[in-house]
Amino acid sequence: MTVYILRHGIAVARGAEGYEQDEARPLTAKGERRMWRIADAMAEMGLSFDLILSSPYLRARQTAEIVAEAFKVQKRLQLCDELAADHEPADAIAFLQGIKPQPENVLVVGHEPYLSRLISLLVAGNVGCSVELKKGGLCELTVDSLKAGRCATLDWLVTPWQMLSMG
Repeated sequence: MTVYILRHGIAVARGAEGYEQDEARPLTAKGERRMWRIADAMAEMGLSFDLILSSPYLRARQTAEIVAEAFKVQKRLQLCDELAADHEPADAIAFLQGIKPQPENVLVVGHEPYLSRLISLLVAGNVGCSVELKKGGLCELTVDSLKAGRCATLDWLVTPWQMLSMG
């Protein structure tokens, strides 16, 4: 299985007036524009997704919707409560393990520091590895046999600036 991990785009600042609830913060107009460009770069890279899993938080959902629309796979987008910031990475892994048949290429869209902890758990076997995904950053993991522990290889990690410069 190949797992792609994408951090949501630039969102309205935490605590901004009218957006006191973290889960309701949307992407900014700039964040939306950049995510469209990043989605185009992802397509140019030849990526494909059998399933797109997104945190239910608005900014992550909007990011996932942009990618799904760019790839014309809107029906493959699924919200996943286990990717919300108040869950643990092992929750998302258990959710993925329960999907039958197992998808070959999965895009996971969520938040920091959750995503870094997920990458760390899959690559190093614990959440102590120092990894940081910038907003719009993307990584690819090759997973041998999915479990909540060391089971993956980090193939690459690209910053949003690298993605934006591809186009």
